[in-house]
Amino acid sequence: MTFSDPSLRRRDLATLGAAAAVLPLVGLSAAPAAARPDGRLRLRPDEGGVGRALDVALTPDPQVAARGAVLRTAEQRTDRFALLGVTWAAGSGQVRVRVRGADGSWSPWRGVPALRDLPDRGTTEARSAPAGTEPLWVGDSDGVQVEVTGAVERPVLTLVDPGDHPNDPVDARPKRHRSLRPRIRSRRSWGAKERWATGKPKRVKTVEQVHVHHTATGNDYRKRDVPRILRAIYRYHTKTLGWSDVGYNYFVDRFGRIWAGRRGADGDRDTRGAHTLGFNHTSVGIAVLGSYQEAAPTPKVLAGVAKIAAWKLRKYHRDPLATTPVLSHGSDLYPKGTVATLPVIDGHRDTNDTECPGQYLYAALPDIRLRTARRIKRSRR
Repeated sequence: MTFSDPSLRRRDLATLGAAAAVLPLVGLSAAPAAARPDGRLRLRPDEGGVGRALDVALTPDPQVAARGAVLRTAEQRTDRFALLGVTWAAGSGQVRVRVRGADGSWSPWRGVPALRDLPDRGTTEARSAPAGTEPLWVGDSDGVQVEVTGAVERPVLTLVDPGDHPNDPVDARPKRHRSLRPRIRSRRSWGAKERWATGKPKRVKTVEQVHVHHTATGNDYRKRDVPRILRAIYRYHTKTLGWSDVGYNYFVDRFGRIWAGRRGADGDRDTRGAHTLGFNHTSVGIAVLGSYQEAAPTPKVLAGVAKIAAWKLRKYHRDPLATTPVLSHGSDLYPKGTVATLPVIDGHRDTNDTECPGQYLYAALPDIRLRTARRIKRSRR
């Protein structure tokens, strides 16, 4: 793959300089030879997992992107992958990608959202994480082209193939509880490799809020795709970003099914997540799989989110229809030490500078609050 694209303007080429006329991608994996004889990039097996992945330097010159140029790679054939992301050592930028699908056709260019679902500043996870994009699920693909705009240093493309697990086609219904606790599909059900989770999970002392997110990926996935999507996100969060676990406490898929995310979600432990910068310390983070900036969530999605919210908020005697004062640990909207008055059930955009959870899911939050309140009320009869 090279940065030899005719769409680069003359002044961009002048900025890049002669060394940038042909810049091959460099595989960062420990094993040699990232490319196969036919030129396809080769993904490497993940240790202890069923999937494969590859980290690829988008330029070997750390100063090229730092000059603020527009970098676009040529089309590159690859082994099968289904999720991608781009990270960098310093700076800020925007990323667009297009991929070659299983049918051999190239997708339109699409933006990859900047990473906004984050651990709190000062935590071990925050100190180790690079800047970059959210993980983007693109479905099974065998080709990629990347464009990076902005002043970023040492950008790296990560390709992830979550592989196929024997349990993926199985849709066993989890155990039903008499309490408000909903049916939750376990980490084991989606194939989480527990050795990838590091450190001891930190419990929160209380839950003041439920933060609603979306993963900003496609909405056309099948039921059997969901475990693969979760494994890919988990791999990106732990291996690429260096977090101790997947960032969200829970996931809800478009079919309304609830999945355990971060450790503790399988049981009754409320652990501190890495999903809402500045507000992880007293909250639960729920991510809906899909993109809701241009599509509306189904009633099943709203019901799934409400089930988790009712279970958690009743435990801590919170009113889902109310607002609450919350101390910020530092976000891009609320500086550290600020006391923000926020809805008990809010959207990610209420705490951070982001479109998450998309305008249509955000507009559905009043419905989610009402559903949550009704569930709590019925449980008290």
